[in-house]
Amino acid sequence: EAAKAGRPQGYKAILAEYNPRLYGYFYRMTSNRHDAEDLLGELVLRLVRVLPKYDERGRFEPWLFRIAANLVRDRFRRRKVAPAIVSFTRDDDEPDPINSVPGPAKAVDAGLLHQEACEQLDDALATLDDSTREMIVLRHFSHMSYAEIAETMGCPIGTALAKVHRGLKALRKKLDPLDTVQQQTGR
Repeated sequence: EAAKAGRPQGYKAILAEYNPRLYGYFYRMTSNRHDAEDLLGELVLRLVRVLPKYDERGRFEPWLFRIAANLVRDRFRRRKVAPAIVSFTRDDDEPDPINSVPGPAKAVDAGLLHQEACEQLDDALATLDDSTREMIVLRHFSHMSYAEIAETMGCPIGTALAKVHRGLKALRKKLDPLDTVQQQTGR
């Protein structure tokens, strides 16, 4: 209500609550930290413009993520390219927060194994259609419920459930084909 009334502390509260998840969503959809920052800035500008028209009867989070999803789609449409695939590897110029935390000694090849697993996941995600990939990112990386995903994507909840389920099944099949064969044969 404070943001809708145009008070800066209201916008600050919204950004404090949703900024990390929105940035993560933008980063995973674009695989580029600069694009994610630009999209987050665009979202803030759009929010200032459209928040006074927000109808409180709807749920705020799916409404906000629908705006974010539309911004990503608009960006790719303007560039006339397919969306980038989620990247779980870091840019060379970004600090690696995981490795900067002191902890038990890691195996020498742990970093390489992690990077290889991330690359395999990137490749597997690339094989999914855009809406399924987006729903999986919203569910497992932006921590949205299926109802929120359905509202965000403008589809029935059953569609969201089915697409995420089929997408995860396809990912499992691509990431561990030996395990899939063993499950099918009962061995």
